[in-house]
Amino acid sequence: MVKIMAGVRARRVLGVLATAITASALVWVTHPSAQAAAPVQAVADDGARVVAQQQVDSRTIDLTIQSPALNAQGKVRLLLPRGWAQGDGRSWPTLWLLHGCCENYDYQSWTHFTDVEQFTADKPVIVVMPTAGKIGMYSDWWNYGWSSTPNWRQFHMVEVMQIVSRHYGASGRKSVAGLSMGAYGALEYATRYPGTFGSAAAYSGAPDVLAPGIPEITQLNVLSQGFPIWNALWGDPYAQRQRWMEHNPADKLAALRGTELFISAGNGDVGPLDPDGKGIVPGLLESAAYTNSKTFAEKATRAGIPITTDFYAPGTHSWPYWERELKRSWPMLARGMGI
Repeated sequence: MVKIMAGVRARRVLGVLATAITASALVWVTHPSAQAAAPVQAVADDGARVVAQQQVDSRTIDLTIQSPALNAQGKVRLLLPRGWAQGDGRSWPTLWLLHGCCENYDYQSWTHFTDVEQFTADKPVIVVMPTAGKIGMYSDWWNYGWSSTPNWRQFHMVEVMQIVSRHYGASGRKSVAGLSMGAYGALEYATRYPGTFGSAAAYSGAPDVLAPGIPEITQLNVLSQGFPIWNALWGDPYAQRQRWMEHNPADKLAALRGTELFISAGNGDVGPLDPDGKGIVPGLLESAAYTNSKTFAEKATRAGIPITTDFYAPGTHSWPYWERELKRSWPMLARGMGI
C-alpha cells in the first residue's frame, strides 16, 4: 500500500513538472519579449556570418565576417547615424565608400585619411566601408579556372549587403563612391547590378580597364602585391578578352542608364593640397587616371548617358583631393539615397 501511494505521489509530481515545463515552453514561443531577448546571429544566405563586432567609438562599429566567398575573414567598418540603435526596426539609406589599391589602412582608410566621420555627423545615412584586400579589384578572380576565391564581388554585394540590411538597419536606398581601385569598383558594381545604387561616384580611377596600357599596369599591380601568377585576375586580356569586357565598365555603359554618375580626376600637377610638394608618383598616377576617366566620360556622353564630371587642375593621386571630391559629389550621392 505504501509503495502504491508513493507511486501515485511520484506520478503527480511528474505531472506538475510536465505541466510547468510545457507552460514555460509555450511562454517562450509566444511571448514577444522573450523572442527579442534571444541572441540574433548576423548571417547571409551563403553562411557568411559576423564573428566579432567591435565598438570603435560612439558612431563606429567594425565587423569581422567569416566569409565563404573569401574563404577567410573580412572586415567592414560601419559609420552610423545619430539615433541608430541595433535591432530597433528602423532602416537607413546607405553610402558605400570603397578604398583604393595597396592601402595599408584598408577598410579604415576613409576614416583615417578624411573627415568623413565629421562630414556625415548630421546626415541620416549608414556609411559602409568594406575591405577589398590589397588589390582585390572588386572582382571574382579567375585563377585559371581552379577557383573563384577570393570572390570580392560576392563578399560585398551578397554577404555584406545582406548582413547590413538584415541586422544593422540598412535600407534599399544606396549610393556608392570610391577612389582609384575603388572608383573602378563603384562603376563595376553599378554596371553589374543595375539599379542597386541610385548614384555612383568615381574619383581618380581607370573605368576602362581595356584602354591601352591598363591591362599591363593592372596585372603588374597584382604581382607587386604578392599574387605571383600572371593573368590570375581575369585571364589574358587578349586571348580571353570577353572575360575582361565583362569586368569593364566602359563596355557596359547601357547598364548605367538611370544611375546618376559623377566622374573626377586631376591633371597630375602638384597643387596646394599636396603636402610639401611631394607629388611625383601621385602625379603620374593621376595623369593616367585623368586620361582614362575623361575618355570614359566622353564615351558615356556619346552613348547618351548623363554624367557629371570634375576634371581639375592642379591635382594628384592623393587623399586631400578625394576628400574634396566626396563633398563635391555629395548632393548627387544624397539624391541617389533619396535624402
